[in-house]
Amino acid sequence: MPRIGRVVAPNMPHHVVQRGHNRNAVFVDDGDYAYYLDTLANWAPQLQVKVYAWCLMTNHVHLLLDPGDDIKSIGLLMKRLAGRQTRFVNKQENRTGSLWDGRYKMSIVDSDEYFLQCCRYIELNPVKAKMVIRPADYRWSSYQENAGLLPSVIVDRHGFTSLSGVSFEGYRKYVGKDTPSSEAEFISQRLESNRLTGGSRFVKEIELRTGIRLEYKRPGRPPAKPTIK
Repeated sequence: MPRIGRVVAPNMPHHVVQRGHNRNAVFVDDGDYAYYLDTLANWAPQLQVKVYAWCLMTNHVHLLLDPGDDIKSIGLLMKRLAGRQTRFVNKQENRTGSLWDGRYKMSIVDSDEYFLQCCRYIELNPVKAKMVIRPADYRWSSYQENAGLLPSVIVDRHGFTSLSGVSFEGYRKYVGKDTPSSEAEFISQRLESNRLTGGSRFVKEIELRTGIRLEYKRPGRPPAKPTIK
């Protein structure tokens, strides 16, 4: 199947994941996490990127970002985040070399169907990894912002509310529900292949907006060989 490159659309949420080089740890102590979040909090507004959800795991990060009108802004933000964190860690550990894998994964999200599902998927990462029992127990995700347990410092609260249509209490109940395994599998598969997180209607909509063919059909059955009599 042909490889699909990263596609960006203006004013839409994009699920982004970036992993440590060879899946090595990126965040070792609290200072590493705090430095990354400081860069995100400062540079996302400067580049006019809205942050709807985020989660920093030991060896990778999940972000749900809206580039606004400028489709180059997510790439600029990811470059800034990766570069600053690499320099910080290299200086702290007296090392050189790459901290991250070369390419981050990204998937445009159908905000009508999958916005809340992607937020829940991102913020339940620590629970799925059995690092904590409840998402509220994990310090390094947006759950406490989106659930109203802490002030919104990084998350664009207005944008989140507009797209989600839920209150703080409603979001807490939503995340607390049992999550179908098929939901997590679908989101993960779409992200890992740089494909759209949405159905066929959404795919056609984005193809029309971008002028890029994004989905490929599997080749059909080969024609039958002629019978030789």
